Amino acid sequence: MGFAAKIILTFLLLPAALLRPEDAKVSIQALRADVEFLSDSLCAGRAAGSAGGVEAAAYIARRMASEGYSVGVQSFAIDSTRVGHNIISYVPQGASLTPLTIVMASYDGLGTLGGKLYPGADSNASGVAALLALASPLKDRSDLLFVFTDARNAGGGGAKALKTLLKGRKIALVVNIDIIGATLAPVDEYWKDYLIALGADRYKSTFERCNRGLQLHLYYNYYRSRAFTDLFYRRSGDQAVFVADGVPAVLFTSGITSNTNKPSDTAETLNYDIFARRVEFISRFITQYGRR
Repeated sequence: MGFAAKIILTFLLLPAALLRPEDAKVSIQALRADVEFLSDSLCAGRAAGSAGGVEAAAYIARRMASEGYSVGVQSFAIDSTRVGHNIISYVPQGASLTPLTIVMASYDGLGTLGGKLYPGADSNASGVAALLALASPLKDRSDLLFVFTDARNAGGGGAKALKTLLKGRKIALVVNIDIIGATLAPVDEYWKDYLIALGADRYKSTFERCNRGLQLHLYYNYYRSRAFTDLFYRRSGDQAVFVADGVPAVLFTSGITSNTNKPSDTAETLNYDIFARRVEFISRFITQYGRR
């Protein structure tokens, strides 16, 4: 084999050599199990205020408790007939000099419409599974607040209720994970191992360090569109209510796909290998951010 061919082969094998499967901290099996439960017919699409939504909330609370967390529930009115429930790793009491880092993902979906189940595996059972995976490695961080918001699809009621709950608290950073498990809509056709991070331009040097061995292709805008970047960062998603107040926020996503908000958004359509690498990256970022 010639020298040039060896260089090319080494380059192609580099990601696998730097991060072997046995070295990964994120369990692919756990990600899959969480997504499968949340997108199962038992949760009936997790519509806000529905019995399926309550089933999903109870599952999340049990999973967080199993990781050693004290879990709080913030209930709020969605409308005159429905009540939503945010699941929180702990309920902050009073003011504090320690700024909070909020790590959040919405768990509600569209539910069952016209007799058809909308499983919402990628949107956003994937975000919930990612948040559950982060709970264990970040367990010792007293400044972290894990929040699973309800009513993302009902006017963002959960995020608004959370903002009210945290009034007066200093917030250092908001990390929102919303649709992160699929590789069906890559920004560039041949790079399925990608991750979109809106609002993260200021953290590029930190991102470079976090990406060592993972070799994800990172994008700081939404498919190179200024208009869509603004839409999904400032006007849509649970981070938007905090961005409006000038709070630094990062939205991690893998983008809307042809399955989003359709019955075809099932657990089988996710790419769990790359999903796990994305979650590992987010874990590293939150860890590095806390060391600043």
